Amino acid sequence: MYELNMLTEKCGYIQSPAKAGLVRLNDAEVCLIDSGSDKDAGRKIRQILDANGWRLAAIYNTHSHADHIGGNRYLQNQTGCKIYAPGIECAFTRHPVLEPAGLYGGWPGKDLRHKFLMAQESDAEYLTPEVLPEGMELIPLPGHSFDMTGFRTAEGAAYIADCLSSRQTLDKYRVGYIWDVGAYLDTLEKVKAMEAAVFVPAHADVTEDIGPLAQYNIDAVHAVAEDILDVCKTPSSFEAVLQKLFTKYELVMTFEQHALVGSTVRSYLSWLKDVGRLTAGFEDNTLLWATA
Repeated sequence: MYELNMLTEKCGYIQSPAKAGLVRLNDAEVCLIDSGSDKDAGRKIRQILDANGWRLAAIYNTHSHADHIGGNRYLQNQTGCKIYAPGIECAFTRHPVLEPAGLYGGWPGKDLRHKFLMAQESDAEYLTPEVLPEGMELIPLPGHSFDMTGFRTAEGAAYIADCLSSRQTLDKYRVGYIWDVGAYLDTLEKVKAMEAAVFVPAHADVTEDIGPLAQYNIDAVHAVAEDILDVCKTPSSFEAVLQKLFTKYELVMTFEQHALVGSTVRSYLSWLKDVGRLTAGFEDNTLLWATA
């Protein structure tokens, strides 16, 4: 863990729970793609940079989830590096309480205000093509998060963030966090057809062929949707749908899982209603979801 793996002369990644991409800008400077989960991750990343005699010029965040921006503040304070984040993600990076608040749908209690869901604030600026190093391109990857963005380097390495999960993760948990299910499926189809010298997902193995894993993720999304539709053959409240999914998938309910999986299930419900596969109505002042 926290080992540097170079894939090409200039492109590599630091192995961590959420891989931090590394691109050499010249003999003395590098940039990072994401920064790890917390201050300790930032410190370990800095030790790797120092050992190689590299100065950190910038951090390019793919999105604002805490496991990707948690090292921002430490690294920025230590090195003075610039930090860039795309679209709405920039606001969440500057004001990270928005993440647990968005998951919960209200003021998040102490059970949700911890480093796994709420990073420290960092001074991020908006990510635009103009601030990228020469030869690096943005890859819009919405769906998992609001404006998640990947990066393609001049050497053909594609850093694709959290747009898909490993087979092992999907087999274990069945449902991964999704903000916009329709956009997420569109992104997976785009990634499935994408060509690159090497793909670097944040939570899956580095590979030269991402297509099969992208399809596995697409199939997993549709499987969860079918399970929700099956539950809603009997009109059900959100909490009833969530409880039955947790039971079916043998998950354990906690405040964190209720927020993460619950937010995702709400996104599925909205998407299925928008595409005409679910209806929603009120009975005894309770919102009930039913298969169309």
